[in-house]
Amino acid sequence: MALVSAAEMLTKAREGKYAVGAFNTNNLEWTKAILKGAQESNAPVMIQTSMGAAKYMGGYQMCVHMVEDLIESMNITVPVALHLDHGEYEDALKCIETGYTSVMYDGSHHPFEKNIEEAKDVVAKAHAKGVSVECEVGSIGGEEDGIIGSGELADPAECKAMSDTGIDFLAAGIGNIHGSYPENWTGLSFETLAEIAAVTDGKPLVLHGGSGIPVEQVQKAISLGVSKINVNTECQEVFAAATRKYIEEGKDLEGKGFDPRKLLAPGTEAVVELVKQRIEWFGSKDKA
Repeated sequence: MALVSAAEMLTKAREGKYAVGAFNTNNLEWTKAILKGAQESNAPVMIQTSMGAAKYMGGYQMCVHMVEDLIESMNITVPVALHLDHGEYEDALKCIETGYTSVMYDGSHHPFEKNIEEAKDVVAKAHAKGVSVECEVGSIGGEEDGIIGSGELADPAECKAMSDTGIDFLAAGIGNIHGSYPENWTGLSFETLAEIAAVTDGKPLVLHGGSGIPVEQVQKAISLGVSKINVNTECQEVFAAATRKYIEEGKDLEGKGFDPRKLLAPGTEAVVELVKQRIEWFGSKDKA
């Protein structure tokens, strides 16, 4: 199956009260793991690259070819969207031209007027090529590719204005953060989420910083309109833990255990299992 826009899969998720998992990839192994987990779960999926991860992997064109080729070679039949996560304006435009089927323009760190202006331009250029668009209001806490947010709560009026630009789905700060959650985290603001959902006319909403949020809060957020949930940190954590265990047990010293295909296999399988578990959490199993 060819790469698809995320618009249809997220509209279906919003209507069906489930969420599509959006998993960040950092290399070949992770991309294969995400695709395998989604296929085995019969679930639609979004594969995301941050600007930094795409650069690390060789550039946006390389990422497009890698995902497209793996879909073919792995006989993937579930819907897959390739999405730019937290893209600057120029990067969003480049990805639209390169073959990404979905982009996030993140202008949340700019004055709101500039955020709206550039969002409109990205929407026009993306929709002309059938590419879906995500934008953000109220920066998400933590750090993502140098963009730092304190986790503020988005203004529902600004969310409505952004929604009205024609974007396909909206990321809004509701107390969520990137990275690991601190012990004193007070949780998601469901009051803010409900207010945003009420003024955005059923638009699919996005929960960034999905790693570490308790399943009960995740599922309540889905019931209030969240249709896309980003997962990255937890994939990194399980990959590192499984790789560390393999080395600490000395398996890399047994035979040809140092072969990267063997060395990286436990971490890759750990990502597969996490993807499948999160798909269960999000309610998107068998929704392909």
